[in-house]
Formats: sequence, C-alpha cells, structure tokens
Amino acid sequence: QVQLVESGGGLVQAGGSLRLSCAASGNIFSIKTVDWYRQAPGKQREFVATITSGGSTNYADSVKGRFTVSREDAKNTVYLQMNSLKPEDTAVYYCNGVLSLDTGWGTRDYSYWGQGTQVTVSS
Repeated sequence: QVQLVESGGGLVQAGGSLRLSCAASGNIFSIKTVDWYRQAPGKQREFVATITSGGSTNYADSVKGRFTVSREDAKNTVYLQMNSLKPEDTAVYYCNGVLSLDTGWGTRDYSYWGQGTQVTVSS
C-alpha cells in the first residue's frame, strides 16, 4: 500500500527548531513534487513550501528565511526544517506528494496526502 507518513512534530518554545519528515512507502517508482501545507485551528489549510523533483523550492512569505525544504530520494523522504519558530506557526502540518507508481506496464502519477503531524510553538 502506497502512503505518505509525516513525523517530527511536537511542542517547542518560540525561537526553537523542528524537522518534519514526509516518508513515502510502497511500490514507488519515484517521488515528484512534494508540497507542505499547514492548518491552524479554525483556519483554512495554507501552503507552506514546495520542492520539485529537480530540487527547486518555493516558500510562503510567512516562512521564507526560516523554513527549508529538502529531499533525500534514496530514502523516499522529504524534510521541512523549521527554525526560529513562532507561536503563529502552530498548526497541523501535512505533506502532499505526487508519486510515480510502477503499474507493471509503465508509470502513472498519483497525488497522496499524509495524515498530518502537530506542531505547537509556545510563547
């Protein structure tokens, strides 16, 4: 079964750091673009960062200079390094990845969401 699993969330004080992981498992041919989103209580899910298969990245203005997205294809894993965390970064963080699956007669791309990981930043 193909799935994305986030990990690394937790409780941290303002100014601290966390590194989130988004690991893909199953019969995966390759991982293409992976996006990170977050959703705070009572708010809509918002874009945080993205990384393409070629390593190009883009960030929401609110996290630029503080968050870094990277990937380790050998481990089918994408990371979100979060530094200088602020209380307003508190949210459930989700990864959304386009995975290329081996169908037996070629590959086909599918989009998957992880289950989310809670990040809480105390002031």
